[in-house]
Amino acid sequence: MNTLSLAARDSATMLRRNLLHARRYPSLTLNLLFTPIMLLLLFVYIFGDTMSAGIGGGADRSAYIAYIVPGLLLMTIGSTVVGTAVSVSNDMAEGIIARFRTMAIHRGSVIVGHVVGSVVRAVAGVVLVGAVAVAIGFRATDATLLEWCAALGLLVLFATALTWVAVGLGLVSPNAEAAGNNAMPLILMPLLSSAFVPVEAMPGWVRPIAQYQPFTPAIETLRGLLLGTEIGHNGWLAAAWCVGLAVAGYLWATARFNRDPK
Repeated sequence: MNTLSLAARDSATMLRRNLLHARRYPSLTLNLLFTPIMLLLLFVYIFGDTMSAGIGGGADRSAYIAYIVPGLLLMTIGSTVVGTAVSVSNDMAEGIIARFRTMAIHRGSVIVGHVVGSVVRAVAGVVLVGAVAVAIGFRATDATLLEWCAALGLLVLFATALTWVAVGLGLVSPNAEAAGNNAMPLILMPLLSSAFVPVEAMPGWVRPIAQYQPFTPAIETLRGLLLGTEIGHNGWLAAAWCVGLAVAGYLWATARFNRDPK
């Protein structure tokens, strides 16, 4: 077999391994998905009317559902890839990576399997959270087929970028607990973005943090695609953040993975 065929075959094997692990031990993924679903229900049913009035939607909970769902879809991706960091760290700590290094398999297939598996789980998580949102009243009836495809593409690109970062975090963490803690900003960053309130409504010292981070332009772009709001320069910023994080995460993760163990 040529190098490309070998890489594709071994990557598919590693992807199957990771998906089987996710199916046999679903508790980690489900626990991480619980956070965005809980926040969705909390903000809609407890704070919905008040928050809707605060963003100019009147005392109408449905306006706030539409506002927060794009941010929570991206938070779902951040939550899911935390599990990837933990899974990679477990593989390193348990010695299976060292075993793979001695086998006649394509070296990069190990982390490619983790990345592709993580993106698949992230998209599945987005579908689940989106289904809950639709069940409680979210609608995007004005979005065209092209806008839905662009929204899906953005979600997949964002999931890929965060996954490479999460793989790097898992490789540098000494154990699973440390990996989970190191990846926690991927869950917390959406809380300091435009996911729940507009950036303009935040205190002055928080506003730059919310404005100049990857989640805010991605949220505003997704909001524009699904709800018809103004996207402006956020589309280019979101794409630039995704590509930049994906490239940086890839270079970091592969360099760390290829480093000979001490």
